[in-house]
Amino acid sequence: MKDPIYLKKVTSLQEDTDREYCRTKPDREEEENEKGDGKKKEKLLDVGFFQLFRFATWKDTLMMVVGGLCALVHGAASPLMLLVYGMMTNTFVAYELEVQELADPNKTCINNTINWINGSIFEIAENTTVFCGVDIEAQMTMFAYYYVGIGLGVLIVSYFQIALWVSAAARQIQRIRKTYFRKVMRMEIGWFDCNSVGELNTRISDDINKINNAIADQVSIFIERISTFIFGFMVGFIGGWKLTLVVIAVSPLIGLAAGLMAMAVARLTGRELQAYAKAGSVADEVLSSIRTVAAFGGEDKEVERYDKNLIEAQNWGVKKGTIIGVFQGYLWCIIFLCYALAFWYGSKLVIETKELSPGTLIQVFFGVLMAAMNLGQASPCLEAFASGRAAAKTIFDTIDREPEIDCFSEKGHKLDKVTGDIEFHNVTFNYPSRPDVKILDSLSMLIRAGETTAFVGPSGSGKSTTVQLFQRFYNPKEGMLTLDGHDIRSLNIQWLRSLIGIVEQEPVLFATTIADNIRYGRPGVTMDDIIQATKEANAYNFIMDLPQRFDTLVGEGGGQMSGGQKQRIAIARALIRNPRILLLDMATSALDNESEAIVQEALDKARMGRTTITIAHRLSTIRNADVIIGFEHGRAVESGTHNDLLEKKGVYFTLVTLQNQGNDMPNKFLCSSYSIFPQQSKEEAEERVEPAPVARILKYNKSEWPYMLLGSIGAAINGSVNPIYAILFSQILGTFSIRDLDEQRAQINGICILFCAVAVTSFFSLFLQGYAFGKSGELLTRRLRKVGFQAMLKQEVGWFDDPRNSPGALTTRLATDASMVQGATGSQIGMIVNSLTNIGASFIIAFSFSWKLSLVVVCFLPLIGLSGVFQAKMLTGFANEDKKAMEAAGQVSSEALANIRTIAGLCKESTFVETYEQQLEAPYKSAKKKANIYGICFAFAQCVIFMAYAASFRYGGYLVSSERLHYLVVFRVISAIVISGTALGKASSFTPDYAKAKIAAAQFFKLLDRVPKISMSQIDGEKWDDFKGELEFINCKFTYPTRPDIQVLNGLLVSVKPGQTLAFVGCSGCGKSTSVQLLERFYDPDEGRVLIDGRPSHTVNVPFLRAQIGIVSQEPVLFDCSIAENIQYGDNTRRMSMEEIVDAAKKAYLHDFVMTLPDKYETPVGAQGSQLSRGQKQRIAIARAIVRNPKILLLDEATSALDTESEKTVQAALDEARRGRTCIVIAHRLSTIQTADIIAVMSQGAVIERGTHEELMAKRAAYYKLVTTGAPIS
Repeated sequence: MKDPIYLKKVTSLQEDTDREYCRTKPDREEEENEKGDGKKKEKLLDVGFFQLFRFATWKDTLMMVVGGLCALVHGAASPLMLLVYGMMTNTFVAYELEVQELADPNKTCINNTINWINGSIFEIAENTTVFCGVDIEAQMTMFAYYYVGIGLGVLIVSYFQIALWVSAAARQIQRIRKTYFRKVMRMEIGWFDCNSVGELNTRISDDINKINNAIADQVSIFIERISTFIFGFMVGFIGGWKLTLVVIAVSPLIGLAAGLMAMAVARLTGRELQAYAKAGSVADEVLSSIRTVAAFGGEDKEVERYDKNLIEAQNWGVKKGTIIGVFQGYLWCIIFLCYALAFWYGSKLVIETKELSPGTLIQVFFGVLMAAMNLGQASPCLEAFASGRAAAKTIFDTIDREPEIDCFSEKGHKLDKVTGDIEFHNVTFNYPSRPDVKILDSLSMLIRAGETTAFVGPSGSGKSTTVQLFQRFYNPKEGMLTLDGHDIRSLNIQWLRSLIGIVEQEPVLFATTIADNIRYGRPGVTMDDIIQATKEANAYNFIMDLPQRFDTLVGEGGGQMSGGQKQRIAIARALIRNPRILLLDMATSALDNESEAIVQEALDKARMGRTTITIAHRLSTIRNADVIIGFEHGRAVESGTHNDLLEKKGVYFTLVTLQNQGNDMPNKFLCSSYSIFPQQSKEEAEERVEPAPVARILKYNKSEWPYMLLGSIGAAINGSVNPIYAILFSQILGTFSIRDLDEQRAQINGICILFCAVAVTSFFSLFLQGYAFGKSGELLTRRLRKVGFQAMLKQEVGWFDDPRNSPGALTTRLATDASMVQGATGSQIGMIVNSLTNIGASFIIAFSFSWKLSLVVVCFLPLIGLSGVFQAKMLTGFANEDKKAMEAAGQVSSEALANIRTIAGLCKESTFVETYEQQLEAPYKSAKKKANIYGICFAFAQCVIFMAYAASFRYGGYLVSSERLHYLVVFRVISAIVISGTALGKASSFTPDYAKAKIAAAQFFKLLDRVPKISMSQIDGEKWDDFKGELEFINCKFTYPTRPDIQVLNGLLVSVKPGQTLAFVGCSGCGKSTSVQLLERFYDPDEGRVLIDGRPSHTVNVPFLRAQIGIVSQEPVLFDCSIAENIQYGDNTRRMSMEEIVDAAKKAYLHDFVMTLPDKYETPVGAQGSQLSRGQKQRIAIARAIVRNPKILLLDEATSALDTESEKTVQAALDEARRGRTCIVIAHRLSTIQTADIIAVMSQGAVIERGTHEELMAKRAAYYKLVTTGAPIS
């Protein structure tokens, strides 16, 4: 920065700090990219600045007031120093004049007046005598004491200024975090439908950090600068009001530039974030459903989609760089023109009207300039305030929002006695996130106490919705629900929910132990209760078989457990509540026959004397219900017992007849097929990352070299401006000691013209630097993000099982690492070139004029530089700790937000709030420690410069008196070196950025360099033309890489001829789905081989192999785009015509349903397909598989989640699709398997018998037993 020297003194260091703070602000904002609050960006600043402090206690307020006062005093120090400086200048000038006169041997100094030797008094033109006898050394000693005094004062106040503000902010942020999270947990479910979990997590971390930036040290630095501004003007007016007014007249131009720049930057950053948020959500979606992407070979397509969204962000970034360049150039241009004007007019006042002394000229000029500069430097702080206020807007809006359904409220009745009659009165409802789709349409029905009521109907007819309304996740739009005749809106929520036990189709477990998961059902239960509940839920035996029994961790989302196991834990959790009302939403659909019978029995026991609502597709589970209610289009169209409804020949009748055709056998059998997902040992050591070599980072920026070159040229010119300024400035001081007035005037005019030239140059060079580096940096960021994303998608699926590579972690890595790497190139190079030329030129100037003095001043450089480095190091050290500490809290919050429905159903909101608050303690403590250390370093940095002045001017005085050095040289040397010191400090203050960039880059390169265990490239491995689809598993053994101790496949032996259908049956966790994953080559077997058309799978080209396989899984993953695009996803190698899509949709029995939607094939399916019912998603997935026209079809429980009606259509679609293809089916329902060519019964990772249905029935072994009695397979 080219601030005037005075400023230099004080601000030099402070600047590095704030540079570090204010400069990295834009970069920080890039990290905040994943903001989805585009809509809210419009009404940016509705939160007033002082409202940011609404969480301050009186103690915080006191700390902030004292800190603010210290900042005011600190701000006054620099202008105070100017007074000393002015006096000092006068002393030097007087001494120089005296020396010039006494050079004439005929003159001598008597009684402080110059006399001729002959005794008469020497007079100059205006009959004035000439003063003499300046004791320069004594004077200088006195000035040195002044400096030291001011320096010590600054040391003390600047420590308090920072320490108090930072710790007060830490306390408030702690409070905001707690309040915010607590409030979010109180929101009704409808609110979560409209706010994505990812966005809420980002808000908790990034937005609150932005508020922190706005209320911490930035404020005190802002106060300090404003105070310098005020005192600077005061010093100016006291010294000479005319000159002050002239300078003031020009300064609005400076202020204007600073203001506009802050506005523009905030605006553009917002735009850039918005643009990046889109790309971020693409990345998140893709990484979350990586198995689907891999199976359908969608990697390249996804990279393109991601890159498309990056272009927009890049363009905004370039605009931002350019605008910053223009405004900075303009700012410096004005400042230099100001110099020219002020010196020209000031010298007039000194020489012609004698109103000012040279010292006062300096004092006035720098007073005003320092004031203007500090006003300008206060603007980055304003930017921090603005982004803090913008962030606070969303945070405070949430904090102030009253939830429509408040789960913490004490309001509402608690009935003394609950019988359990539930009645719906003309209930109409639609989800808040989809107001145009009616889910329930004036539904009326009565559910009697103590009876079991079953809901049946096609998917999407509103069965599950009624259950959610009854739990009061939503309020009905019209009509009401009553419990024992009381409107449930008048009842206490926590109490109401405590009456309800719910078991869902896909139960959510929390990432803790089994026992803790069950404890969530009811506070304060004993271990005996837990054991009793697990016995009732038929979970006890499998839990006791696990190595850690009840202390087994279930993994993230229960991922370590098979479906049936999760289900039984969930049932135990519901039973332990001893609920009055039991809601079973397809509770047994994921269980095998034997477990189902027992669980069903457990549920039947549980149902005694309780009001029960069952939703099921399996009619066998419903037969014995007291009342069956048939749903259609959001209405209850019929109700009665099984036999009544069969006579009515309505919805129920069609469902039953459909289900009964062709199976005289029990409807459903075999255990669930959730493969056991890998468990991670969390203790894996964090790997140390060596910082990446800069050369390699630059390689990625290679194609931008012309920009980099231009930018560096601009930076070099900028760097040399400061030293030139030091020469011109001291030259002006020198002119005051010239006796000849005309000569003096000519010199001054010359210097002013040079100032103007410097001004213009500096405008262009700054613009050039801003634009060129902005462009190259943004291009690099985009390239790295794209390359990084590509590298992620190239990894084998097993890599994503590692918790360190969870989708969340990877998306943040893309967002932040790439923009941090930019810190090591671009603007960074600019800073370095700038600082180097600056330091180089300054040293050359200084040493060429006076090497002795230069050496003394240089002694202080290390200290000045050191304090900069010190600060930088300290801040980065803390940043890492903070991140680590916040991670633990972040995990709690993201788990809580992701499973909010389950938590609400269990009334466990407060438990999560407490856990979260405990996790916040550690980061809070470290923040308080940070305040003190930061304060000490800041204070040290601030006072070094005063000490440097004291020493160098004292020594300068000595040289002037004893070695006849011209005082102009003293000023020149000191200002040149101090300027280079600031430059050095600035270069060092960028080290943190630089170090961060190198580490970020290293992590990035580690990702790029990782060689996937299973190569995804188009060239590796063989391809062949007549792919038949013959499959063989030969003695495959396999364990998941993240859980090496559990053998999933143990010598699997089975083969399928082309065109045959192989069905796998067996318990959950016996390796059925795993075999499918081996076939897709998500994993490779540890021993044994998988042969495809007789070739070992690991020699086959992966994209080629996957292109031959179509997969339909139990819970299909859809992407957040239209239905048509989801179907197109089936074949990513080409553009697909609409005809093909429609054709596939017809085959999957999807077409008719799509045509009923308002936007037909362009209907968006929502995130993860959330806008569609199960059956609809399933059919889209089938259409997607059909479009591929695969040789091998894998159906992993493709119909288990469907109701009978959808199942029939889907089953027909699948039978259609199976023709002429090799097919592997995993199913629970016998009807779907009977026709298979080979049925393989699996147990513990191996096939125990195989054959057709008839053969196996004849054998009367495992399969027969399964079918007839549902006995376990051992």
